[in-house]
Amino acid sequence: MTSTRSALDADWLAVCRRAVAGLERMLADAPTTAERALETGTRGRGGDRTLEIDQEAEQLVLDQLDVLREEGYQFVVCSEERGEIDYGDHDVRVIIDPIDGSLNAKRGISHYALSIAVANGQTMADVAFGFVHDFGPSETWWAWRGRGAWLDGALLDPTLPERRGRDGRIEVLGIESADPRWVAKSIESLEQNAYRLRALGTIAASLCQVAAARFDGLVTLRRSRGVDAAAGQLIVREAGGLISFPWCDGPLGAPLTAEPSSPVIAARSQETLSMLEKVPT
Repeated sequence: MTSTRSALDADWLAVCRRAVAGLERMLADAPTTAERALETGTRGRGGDRTLEIDQEAEQLVLDQLDVLREEGYQFVVCSEERGEIDYGDHDVRVIIDPIDGSLNAKRGISHYALSIAVANGQTMADVAFGFVHDFGPSETWWAWRGRGAWLDGALLDPTLPERRGRDGRIEVLGIESADPRWVAKSIESLEQNAYRLRALGTIAASLCQVAAARFDGLVTLRRSRGVDAAAGQLIVREAGGLISFPWCDGPLGAPLTAEPSSPVIAARSQETLSMLEKVPT
């Protein structure tokens, strides 16, 4: 092994792209719902039942991180399935959700994503790099802190505005954690704030829709996990949007863990962010 190097300096975009290629091959080898629905019989650290494709996808990402470790980079991994894995340095965290939207992947519904974030601290504010690949439309999103956000190599425009009707309601609002019970609890506020609702079934990909101003905002109707939002929230912020984790200490105080901590709110303006923070969750 070579001498220790700062993991923040690794070529994370190349690492993520190699992981995507591995996951694409895995998914192509198991194209049917019957194959993708097989469970391991365990639950991940995030609480969901672990599918065999979740476990295999995680291992494919870890294989790429093993290569980095052999090159002398050290870090700690936080994964949805296995929780924390020590790669030698707790000052740098790599937060991975191998398949955000596992139910979609299982059922062949378009949106499901690989999400990887790299941070030099414990909270969302500390994320330095974020990467999301949405396997349905085959779109790749990434951002570097302070340097901007990209979609398939094109820099996202941070000045893109939201769209509102004459009565002040936003045109398209993304919702996640869309269990009918939670939608029912929030429906009056959702009706007051938005013309149309969209639920993709993946927080990572939904945040990217806000980054590109395809969605005017996003609200999760239940607490989100750090692994779901870590990469996407940086992409939103670097693309000119705003993020809030209202149940945490500060807007970006949510921990980078696999446990649920707070709803996540995303918007293109402070006015919309404040409005969506009032949606019952």
